[in-house]
Amino acid sequence: MTGKTFFILVLLVSVVSWAQPEQENIGRTEILKWQYGKATAISITYDGGTINQFRVALPIMNDLGFPATFFIVTGDITGSQYKGKFIGRPVEEIIRETVTVPLNEDNFFERATAVRFLGYEDTPAHHTRAGDFFELGKFGEAYSEIDAAYMKVRRGEYKPLKEPYDNETVDVSWVELKKIAAQEQGHEFASHSISHLQFAICDDANMKYELEKSKEELLNQLGPQHTFSHECPYGSENKRVMRYALATYPALRNRMPEAFLEELNRWNKMDPGASAKEYVQWQRGPRTNTSLEQMISWVDTSLAHDNIWLLLVFHGIDGIGYQPKTGKEIKDYFTYMKSKEDKIWVATFQDVTKYIRERMNGKINSSKQGAIIKVELTHTLDPELYDLPLTLKTYVPSEWRSVRVKQGVTIQHLRVSSDEGGPFVLYQAVPNVKPVELLKGDT
Repeated sequence: MTGKTFFILVLLVSVVSWAQPEQENIGRTEILKWQYGKATAISITYDGGTINQFRVALPIMNDLGFPATFFIVTGDITGSQYKGKFIGRPVEEIIRETVTVPLNEDNFFERATAVRFLGYEDTPAHHTRAGDFFELGKFGEAYSEIDAAYMKVRRGEYKPLKEPYDNETVDVSWVELKKIAAQEQGHEFASHSISHLQFAICDDANMKYELEKSKEELLNQLGPQHTFSHECPYGSENKRVMRYALATYPALRNRMPEAFLEELNRWNKMDPGASAKEYVQWQRGPRTNTSLEQMISWVDTSLAHDNIWLLLVFHGIDGIGYQPKTGKEIKDYFTYMKSKEDKIWVATFQDVTKYIRERMNGKINSSKQGAIIKVELTHTLDPELYDLPLTLKTYVPSEWRSVRVKQGVTIQHLRVSSDEGGPFVLYQAVPNVKPVELLKGDT
């Protein structure tokens, strides 16, 4: 064999070995980790429904085309049917009983809940502090806080409220929220309870009222698409609370049950890039003194890994609300995110949750039938609730320069891209409906 002949044979073997995997890949389809093939997902969320979230932050997001999730305390909204109240015995009866019956594990939850609704100026603060102690496992301190509240009420040390409690920082009505929800910006409204109680120290009846009636209010005012998500106040991760809340709402920003999801709350200092799980929900809560540089570093860290979902939690804006950021700060921050839009999927808490659940429970069945590649996309979740389109990647024949993707009456005309696996197209498909058909395009 001459040297020239040997060179030609080697070249032919190389061409065949390169082309064979490409031919084998035709029709191979996968669900991409993030919508539109982006590198990461970011959800912008707001807690409490304070007025400047709508007067200042909302227009900024609308100008940039970013959707947000607003976790609202429904009882604070003007025009609400359900307001904060104590479900149970008359509170006067409970106050009298504290004289003769010591606080114990049998009556703690009832008294700890009722203290929020005794009708005195300072008793709600005892409820808040007791809840903080309880969440930290400091049960003795929690009990002492509740005992002190009732003792001071009995001694007449607290002034009665002249008027029912009104959160002055929330100056928004359901009429305004309906207008926002009706726009095509894609914002999500979600539950943050009726009256922002410490659920970990609430009795069952009052916790269920706060969870269920807040959901009912959202359903009646805005429709079922705004009843998917909930955040238990104060970021509670109490197991009893999570059990009740997950029985009422499909998704919680506090905790979710998926084993594939690493959840790092706002106080967690773990490096999100150290997790080997399929997805990492990395919550960060910008505070008044959080620098723009630090906030930008969160975005950059998310872009450096393929599994991080950055979940931002804002409260106050322009001096109104807890730990407020300025309008300029959030505009500069969101503008930076906009500059990376080719790599970042900015979506609501609901949409990211649905996407990752659908993907992790999804199944692809693809085949080549003559000149058509057929792809069936299904998942095992409730199809009435989980109907978000997913981004699919399908490898196509090398002679295809463009592709016509058809699912039902929806048709997408797409250009072909290539990677080490061969030519492919990215496209959107709705699960659990008609199969997708891919055909060679006209050009």
